Amino acid sequence: MGNRLPSRRTLLRSGAALAAWGLIEGCSSTGTEEGAGPTASSSAAQPAGTGAPTSALRQTMPAESMPHTRTFMSWPALEEVWGDQLPGVREDIAGLAQAVAGFEPVVLMARPDQADQARQMCGSSVEVIDLMVDDLWARDTGPTFVIGDQGLAGVDLNFNGWGGKQVHTADAQVARTLLERYGIPRIQAPVTGEGGAIEVDGEGTLMATESSWVNENRNPGKSRDLIEADLKELFGVRKVLWVEGVAGQDITDCHIDALARFAEPGVVVLHTPAPDTPPDVWTTASAQARQVLGSATDAEGRTLRIVDLPEPDFDLVEGRGKDFLATYLNYYVVNGGVIVPRFGDRAADDRAVGVIGDLHPGRKVTQVSINTIASGGGGIHCATQQQPQRPPTSPSAAP
Repeated sequence: MGNRLPSRRTLLRSGAALAAWGLIEGCSSTGTEEGAGPTASSSAAQPAGTGAPTSALRQTMPAESMPHTRTFMSWPALEEVWGDQLPGVREDIAGLAQAVAGFEPVVLMARPDQADQARQMCGSSVEVIDLMVDDLWARDTGPTFVIGDQGLAGVDLNFNGWGGKQVHTADAQVARTLLERYGIPRIQAPVTGEGGAIEVDGEGTLMATESSWVNENRNPGKSRDLIEADLKELFGVRKVLWVEGVAGQDITDCHIDALARFAEPGVVVLHTPAPDTPPDVWTTASAQARQVLGSATDAEGRTLRIVDLPEPDFDLVEGRGKDFLATYLNYYVVNGGVIVPRFGDRAADDRAVGVIGDLHPGRKVTQVSINTIASGGGGIHCATQQQPQRPPTSPSAAP
Protein backbone atom coordinates (compact mmCIF):
# COMPACT_ATOMS: atom_id res chain seq x y z
CA MET A 1 0.00 0.00 0.00
CA GLY A 2 3.02 2.27 0.11
CA ASN A 3 3.99 4.71 2.83
CA ARG A 4 0.52 5.89 3.69
CA LEU A 5 -0.54 8.22 6.44
CA PRO A 6 -3.31 7.21 8.82
CA SER A 7 -6.76 7.31 7.30
CA ARG A 8 -10.19 7.86 8.79
CA ARG A 9 -10.20 4.58 10.66
CA THR A 10 -6.59 4.63 11.68
CA LEU A 11 -5.81 6.28 14.93
CA LEU A 12 -3.85 8.78 16.19
CA ARG A 13 -1.37 10.62 14.17
CA SER A 14 0.31 12.81 16.74
CA GLY A 15 0.08 16.57 16.73
CA ALA A 16 3.86 16.65 16.57
CA ALA A 17 3.82 14.73 13.30
CA LEU A 18 1.28 17.10 11.84
CA ALA A 19 3.33 20.09 12.89
CA ALA A 20 6.36 18.55 11.24
CA TRP A 21 4.52 18.63 7.93
CA GLY A 22 3.56 22.22 8.51
CA LEU A 23 -0.06 21.23 7.90
CA ILE A 24 -1.64 21.72 11.30
CA GLU A 25 -4.50 24.23 11.28
CA GLY A 26 -4.24 27.21 13.57
CA CYS A 27 -7.83 27.12 14.86
CA SER A 28 -9.04 25.74 18.16
CA SER A 29 -11.62 22.98 18.49
CA THR A 30 -14.28 25.56 19.28
CA GLY A 31 -13.99 28.08 16.50
CA THR A 32 -12.46 28.98 13.16
CA GLU A 33 -12.45 32.76 12.97
CA GLU A 34 -8.94 34.07 13.64
CA GLY A 35 -8.75 32.42 17.02
CA ALA A 36 -12.18 33.62 18.11
CA GLY A 37 -14.83 31.24 19.40
CA PRO A 38 -18.18 30.66 17.72
CA THR A 39 -21.03 33.11 17.88
CA ALA A 40 -23.07 33.04 21.04
CA SER A 41 -26.32 31.89 19.49
CA SER A 42 -26.64 29.09 16.99
CA SER A 43 -29.93 30.59 15.81
CA ALA A 44 -28.23 33.68 14.41
CA ALA A 45 -28.19 33.40 10.63
CA GLN A 46 -25.20 35.20 9.20
CA PRO A 47 -24.40 36.18 5.64
CA ALA A 48 -21.44 34.09 4.59
CA GLY A 49 -18.15 35.67 5.52
CA THR A 50 -19.50 38.02 8.17
CA GLY A 51 -19.54 37.69 11.91
CA ALA A 52 -22.62 39.77 12.58
CA PRO A 53 -25.98 38.11 13.08
CA THR A 54 -28.70 39.67 10.94
CA SER A 55 -31.84 38.06 12.29
CA ALA A 56 -33.17 35.33 14.50
CA LEU A 57 -33.87 32.19 12.51
CA ARG A 58 -35.67 29.10 13.69
CA GLN A 59 -34.45 26.39 11.36
CA THR A 60 -34.76 22.66 10.87
CA MET A 61 -32.76 20.02 9.05
CA PRO A 62 -34.94 18.08 6.60
CA ALA A 63 -34.67 14.32 6.37
CA GLU A 64 -32.27 13.14 3.66
CA SER A 65 -35.23 11.61 1.81
CA MET A 66 -36.70 15.06 1.12
CA PRO A 67 -35.98 16.60 -2.32
CA HIS A 68 -32.47 17.92 -2.99
CA THR A 69 -31.34 20.86 -5.08
CA ARG A 70 -27.92 19.29 -5.54
CA THR A 71 -25.26 17.09 -3.94
CA PHE A 72 -21.83 18.44 -3.00
CA MET A 73 -18.74 16.25 -3.19
CA SER A 74 -14.96 16.77 -2.87
CA TRP A 75 -11.99 15.55 -4.91
CA PRO A 76 -9.28 13.79 -2.85
CA ALA A 77 -6.19 15.99 -3.09
CA LEU A 78 -3.34 14.67 -0.97
CA GLU A 79 -0.90 11.93 -1.86
CA GLU A 80 0.37 12.24 1.73
CA VAL A 81 -2.95 10.80 2.91
CA TRP A 82 -3.74 8.21 0.21
CA GLY A 83 -0.29 7.20 -1.03
CA ASP A 84 -0.44 4.82 -3.97
CA GLN A 85 -4.21 4.48 -3.50
CA LEU A 86 -4.82 8.04 -4.71
CA PRO A 87 -5.58 7.04 -8.35
CA GLY A 88 -7.96 4.33 -7.14
CA VAL A 89 -9.85 6.55 -4.72
CA ARG A 90 -10.24 9.17 -7.45
CA GLU A 91 -11.74 6.51 -9.70
CA ASP A 92 -14.17 5.59 -6.92
CA ILE A 93 -15.17 9.23 -6.37
CA ALA A 94 -15.67 9.77 -10.12
CA GLY A 95 -17.88 6.68 -10.32
CA LEU A 96 -19.86 7.73 -7.28
CA ALA A 97 -20.33 11.27 -8.62
CA GLN A 98 -21.60 9.89 -11.94
CA ALA A 99 -24.02 7.57 -10.13
CA VAL A 100 -25.46 10.43 -8.05
CA ALA A 101 -25.64 12.65 -11.16
CA GLY A 102 -28.00 10.12 -12.68
CA PHE A 103 -30.57 11.35 -10.13
CA GLU A 104 -29.73 14.96 -9.27
CA PRO A 105 -27.14 17.69 -9.97
CA VAL A 106 -23.67 17.12 -8.50
CA VAL A 107 -21.16 19.86 -7.68
CA LEU A 108 -17.68 18.51 -7.01
CA MET A 109 -15.11 20.73 -5.28
CA ALA A 110 -11.51 20.34 -6.48
CA ARG A 111 -8.26 22.22 -6.07
CA PRO A 112 -7.65 24.51 -9.07
CA ASP A 113 -4.61 22.50 -10.19
CA GLN A 114 -6.62 19.24 -10.01
CA ALA A 115 -9.97 20.44 -11.38
CA ASP A 116 -9.24 19.56 -15.01
CA GLN A 117 -8.39 15.98 -14.08
CA ALA A 118 -11.59 15.78 -12.03
CA ARG A 119 -13.61 17.04 -15.01
CA GLN A 120 -12.03 14.50 -17.33
CA MET A 121 -12.67 11.60 -14.96
CA CYS A 122 -16.19 12.61 -13.90
CA GLY A 123 -17.50 13.62 -17.31
CA SER A 124 -19.99 16.26 -18.33
CA SER A 125 -22.75 15.11 -15.98
CA VAL A 126 -20.81 16.44 -12.97
CA GLU A 127 -20.09 20.13 -12.38
CA VAL A 128 -16.56 20.68 -11.03
CA ILE A 129 -15.75 23.94 -9.26
CA ASP A 130 -12.39 25.32 -8.19
CA LEU A 131 -12.26 25.27 -4.40
CA MET A 132 -9.44 24.31 -2.06
CA VAL A 133 -10.03 20.96 -0.37
CA ASP A 134 -7.79 18.40 1.31
CA ASP A 135 -9.84 15.22 1.05
CA LEU A 136 -13.09 13.70 -0.12
CA TRP A 137 -15.20 13.76 3.05
CA ALA A 138 -17.75 16.43 2.08
CA ARG A 139 -20.28 15.23 4.66
CA ASP A 140 -17.94 16.31 7.45
CA THR A 141 -16.11 19.28 5.99
CA GLY A 142 -18.94 21.01 4.14
CA PRO A 143 -21.93 22.82 5.63
CA THR A 144 -24.91 20.94 6.99
CA PHE A 145 -27.98 22.58 5.49
CA VAL A 146 -31.08 23.68 7.35
CA ILE A 147 -34.27 25.47 6.25
CA GLY A 148 -36.14 28.16 8.15
CA ASP A 149 -38.75 30.81 7.56
CA GLN A 150 -36.10 32.94 5.85
CA GLY A 151 -34.91 30.19 3.55
CA LEU A 152 -31.83 28.03 3.26
CA ALA A 153 -28.80 28.35 5.56
CA GLY A 154 -25.68 26.30 6.16
CA VAL A 155 -24.44 25.25 9.58
CA ASP A 156 -20.66 25.44 9.91
CA LEU A 157 -19.70 22.84 12.52
CA ASN A 158 -16.14 24.17 12.91
CA PHE A 159 -14.43 21.12 11.39
CA ASN A 160 -11.14 20.53 13.21
CA GLY A 161 -9.87 17.34 11.61
CA TRP A 162 -11.99 14.97 13.74
CA GLY A 163 -10.47 16.30 16.93
CA GLY A 164 -7.05 17.18 15.51
CA LYS A 165 -6.29 13.73 14.08
CA GLN A 166 -6.09 14.56 10.38
CA VAL A 167 -4.93 17.18 7.88
CA HIS A 168 -7.48 19.97 7.63
CA THR A 169 -5.67 23.09 6.45
CA ALA A 170 -8.09 23.66 3.57
CA ASP A 171 -10.96 21.48 4.78
CA ALA A 172 -11.44 23.66 7.88
CA GLN A 173 -12.54 26.46 5.54
CA VAL A 174 -14.70 24.46 3.11
CA ALA A 175 -18.04 25.20 4.79
CA ARG A 176 -17.39 28.94 4.93
CA THR A 177 -15.95 29.15 1.40
CA LEU A 178 -18.71 27.09 -0.21
CA LEU A 179 -21.45 29.14 1.46
CA GLU A 180 -19.75 32.37 0.34
CA ARG A 181 -19.63 31.11 -3.23
CA TYR A 182 -23.35 30.30 -3.31
CA GLY A 183 -24.46 33.31 -1.27
CA ILE A 184 -26.06 31.11 1.40
CA PRO A 185 -26.26 32.47 4.98
CA ARG A 186 -23.85 30.82 7.38
CA ILE A 187 -24.65 29.73 10.93
CA GLN A 188 -21.49 29.19 12.94
CA ALA A 189 -22.24 26.47 15.45
CA PRO A 190 -21.41 26.88 19.14
CA VAL A 191 -20.17 23.27 19.10
CA THR A 192 -17.54 21.43 17.08
CA GLY A 193 -18.43 18.30 15.15
CA GLU A 194 -19.11 16.83 11.72
CA GLY A 195 -22.09 16.24 9.48
CA GLY A 196 -21.65 12.47 9.69
CA ALA A 197 -22.08 12.71 13.47
CA ILE A 198 -25.79 13.53 13.26
CA GLU A 199 -28.79 11.69 11.86
CA VAL A 200 -32.28 13.23 11.77
CA ASP A 201 -35.71 11.83 10.93
CA GLY A 202 -37.17 15.16 9.78
CA GLU A 203 -39.88 15.01 12.45
CA GLY A 204 -38.03 16.28 15.48
CA THR A 205 -35.64 13.44 16.40
CA LEU A 206 -31.84 13.36 16.11
CA MET A 207 -29.48 10.44 16.79
CA ALA A 208 -25.83 10.85 17.79
CA THR A 209 -22.99 9.05 19.52
CA GLU A 210 -21.59 10.45 22.74
CA SER A 211 -18.11 9.41 21.63
CA SER A 212 -18.01 11.89 18.74
CA TRP A 213 -19.63 14.85 20.52
CA VAL A 214 -19.03 14.63 24.27
CA ASN A 215 -15.31 14.50 23.68
CA GLU A 216 -12.51 16.79 24.82
CA ASN A 217 -10.96 16.74 21.35
CA ARG A 218 -13.97 18.63 19.97
CA ASN A 219 -15.98 20.18 22.79
CA PRO A 220 -13.72 20.52 25.84
CA GLY A 221 -15.55 21.19 29.06
CA LYS A 222 -19.02 20.87 27.53
CA SER A 223 -21.50 18.49 29.09
CA ARG A 224 -23.82 16.28 27.10
CA ASP A 225 -26.77 18.39 28.21
CA LEU A 226 -25.20 21.59 26.87
CA ILE A 227 -24.26 19.92 23.58
CA GLU A 228 -27.77 18.49 23.28
CA ALA A 229 -29.30 21.94 23.75
CA ASP A 230 -27.06 23.30 20.97
CA LEU A 231 -27.95 20.46 18.60
CA LYS A 232 -31.65 20.96 19.24
CA GLU A 233 -31.42 24.64 18.36
CA LEU A 234 -29.11 24.17 15.38
CA PHE A 235 -31.13 21.44 13.68
CA GLY A 236 -34.66 22.15 14.89
CA VAL A 237 -35.20 18.91 16.80
CA ARG A 238 -37.06 18.22 20.03
CA LYS A 239 -35.39 14.98 21.11
CA VAL A 240 -31.83 13.64 20.90
CA LEU A 241 -31.25 9.89 21.15
CA TRP A 242 -27.73 9.22 22.43
CA VAL A 243 -25.81 5.97 22.02
CA GLU A 244 -22.36 5.45 23.48
CA GLY A 245 -20.33 4.82 20.34
CA VAL A 246 -16.58 4.21 20.62
CA ALA A 247 -14.03 6.89 21.43
CA GLY A 248 -10.38 6.68 20.41
CA GLN A 249 -10.58 3.66 18.10
CA ASP A 250 -11.18 5.35 14.74
CA ILE A 251 -10.57 8.84 13.51
CA THR A 252 -14.26 9.83 13.66
CA ASP A 253 -14.77 8.49 17.20
CA CYS A 254 -17.64 6.40 15.79
CA HIS A 255 -19.94 8.55 13.70
CA ILE A 256 -23.61 7.70 13.88
CA ASP A 257 -23.88 7.36 10.08
CA ALA A 258 -21.84 4.15 10.24
CA LEU A 259 -23.84 2.74 13.15
CA ALA A 260 -27.54 3.69 12.94
CA ARG A 261 -29.69 5.59 10.40
CA PHE A 262 -33.33 6.59 10.05
CA ALA A 263 -35.01 4.90 7.08
CA GLU A 264 -38.14 6.87 7.95
CA PRO A 265 -39.59 8.30 11.15
CA GLY A 266 -39.93 5.47 13.63
CA VAL A 267 -37.67 3.07 11.69
CA VAL A 268 -33.94 2.75 12.42
CA VAL A 269 -31.51 0.72 10.31
CA LEU A 270 -28.70 -0.72 12.43
CA HIS A 271 -25.27 -1.85 11.27
CA THR A 272 -24.95 -5.48 12.29
CA PRO A 273 -21.67 -7.42 12.47
CA ALA A 274 -21.31 -10.45 10.23
CA PRO A 275 -22.15 -13.81 11.79
CA ASP A 276 -19.38 -15.31 13.94
CA THR A 277 -17.60 -11.94 14.27
CA PRO A 278 -15.41 -12.11 17.38
CA PRO A 279 -16.49 -9.68 20.11
CA ASP A 280 -14.71 -6.33 20.00
CA VAL A 281 -15.43 -2.65 20.58
CA TRP A 282 -17.47 -2.44 17.36
CA THR A 283 -19.72 -5.41 18.09
CA THR A 284 -20.22 -3.97 21.58
CA ALA A 285 -21.17 -0.57 20.10
CA SER A 286 -23.74 -2.17 17.82
CA ALA A 287 -25.23 -4.18 20.68
CA GLN A 288 -25.38 -1.12 22.93
CA ALA A 289 -27.07 0.93 20.21
CA ARG A 290 -29.63 -1.83 19.70
CA GLN A 291 -30.41 -1.92 23.41
CA VAL A 292 -30.80 1.87 23.72
CA LEU A 293 -32.71 2.48 20.50
CA GLY A 294 -34.89 -0.60 20.91
CA SER A 295 -36.27 0.78 24.14
CA ALA A 296 -36.44 4.42 23.05
CA THR A 297 -39.25 6.55 21.68
CA ASP A 298 -38.85 9.37 19.19
CA ALA A 299 -40.05 12.98 19.45
CA GLU A 300 -43.54 11.88 18.40
CA GLY A 301 -43.68 9.17 21.06
CA ARG A 302 -43.25 6.26 18.63
CA THR A 303 -41.37 3.14 19.68
CA LEU A 304 -38.59 2.59 17.18
CA ARG A 305 -38.55 -0.44 14.88
CA ILE A 306 -34.98 -1.74 14.42
CA VAL A 307 -33.97 -3.27 11.06
CA ASP A 308 -30.67 -5.16 10.84
CA LEU A 309 -28.28 -4.46 7.98
CA PRO A 310 -25.50 -7.07 8.17
CA GLU A 311 -21.99 -6.28 6.98
CA PRO A 312 -20.25 -8.37 4.28
CA ASP A 313 -17.95 -11.30 4.93
CA PHE A 314 -14.44 -9.80 5.10
CA ASP A 315 -12.98 -12.91 3.50
CA LEU A 316 -14.97 -12.13 0.33
CA VAL A 317 -14.13 -8.42 0.15
CA GLU A 318 -11.39 -7.36 -2.25
CA GLY A 319 -8.87 -4.71 -1.28
CA ARG A 320 -9.69 -4.76 2.40
CA GLY A 321 -7.30 -3.52 5.06
CA LYS A 322 -7.28 -2.73 8.74
CA ASP A 323 -9.01 0.61 8.08
CA PHE A 324 -11.74 -0.83 5.83
CA LEU A 325 -15.26 0.40 6.66
CA ALA A 326 -17.39 -2.55 5.61
CA THR A 327 -20.88 -1.26 6.25
CA TYR A 328 -23.82 -0.94 3.87
CA LEU A 329 -25.37 1.54 6.31
CA ASN A 330 -23.35 4.41 4.83
CA TYR A 331 -25.68 4.63 1.83
CA TYR A 332 -27.06 7.88 0.39
CA VAL A 333 -30.67 8.74 -0.44
CA VAL A 334 -31.01 10.87 -3.60
CA ASN A 335 -33.95 12.21 -5.61
CA GLY A 336 -35.78 9.08 -6.71
CA GLY A 337 -33.04 6.68 -5.72
CA VAL A 338 -30.61 5.26 -3.18
CA ILE A 339 -26.87 4.82 -3.79
CA VAL A 340 -25.59 1.70 -2.02
CA PRO A 341 -22.04 0.30 -1.73
CA ARG A 342 -20.92 -2.89 -3.42
CA PHE A 343 -18.07 -4.73 -1.67
CA GLY A 344 -17.73 -7.98 -3.61
CA ASP A 345 -19.50 -10.39 -1.27
CA ARG A 346 -22.30 -11.16 -3.73
CA ALA A 347 -24.72 -12.63 -1.23
CA ALA A 348 -24.29 -9.74 1.21
CA ASP A 349 -24.36 -7.16 -1.60
CA ASP A 350 -27.65 -8.57 -2.89
CA ARG A 351 -29.10 -8.80 0.61
CA ALA A 352 -28.24 -5.14 1.24
CA VAL A 353 -29.99 -4.09 -1.98
CA GLY A 354 -33.08 -6.00 -0.89
CA VAL A 355 -33.16 -4.58 2.64
CA ILE A 356 -32.47 -1.00 1.60
CA GLY A 357 -34.87 -1.22 -1.35
CA ASP A 358 -37.65 -2.45 0.92
CA LEU A 359 -36.96 0.41 3.34
CA HIS A 360 -37.12 3.00 0.56
CA PRO A 361 -39.99 1.89 -1.70
CA GLY A 362 -40.38 3.69 -4.99
CA ARG A 363 -36.67 4.57 -5.21
CA LYS A 364 -34.26 2.96 -7.64
CA VAL A 365 -31.36 1.26 -5.83
CA THR A 366 -27.99 1.72 -7.54
CA GLN A 367 -24.90 -0.11 -6.31
CA VAL A 368 -21.44 1.42 -6.69
CA SER A 369 -18.06 -0.19 -5.99
CA ILE A 370 -16.26 1.91 -3.39
CA ASN A 371 -13.60 -0.41 -1.99
CA THR A 372 -10.82 2.17 -2.16
CA ILE A 373 -12.97 4.77 -0.43
CA ALA A 374 -13.86 2.14 2.17
CA SER A 375 -10.19 1.32 2.69
CA GLY A 376 -9.85 4.90 3.93
CA GLY A 377 -12.47 4.29 6.58
CA GLY A 378 -15.45 5.97 4.96
CA GLY A 379 -18.27 5.40 2.53
CA ILE A 380 -20.84 6.89 0.20
CA HIS A 381 -22.63 8.95 2.83
CA CYS A 382 -19.33 10.32 4.13
CA ALA A 383 -18.42 11.53 0.62
CA THR A 384 -21.70 13.34 -0.13
CA GLN A 385 -23.66 16.25 1.32
CA GLN A 386 -27.16 17.20 0.19
CA GLN A 387 -28.49 20.71 -0.31
CA PRO A 388 -32.21 20.38 0.39
CA GLN A 389 -34.89 22.14 -1.57
CA ARG A 390 -36.99 24.62 0.30
CA PRO A 391 -40.61 23.41 0.36
CA PRO A 392 -42.92 25.60 -1.71
CA THR A 393 -44.87 28.11 0.33
CA SER A 394 -48.63 28.16 0.16
CA PRO A 395 -50.04 31.13 -1.74
CA SER A 396 -51.59 33.79 0.44
CA ALA A 397 -55.33 33.70 0.68
CA ALA A 398 -57.12 36.29 -1.37
CA PRO A 399 -58.33 39.26 0.65
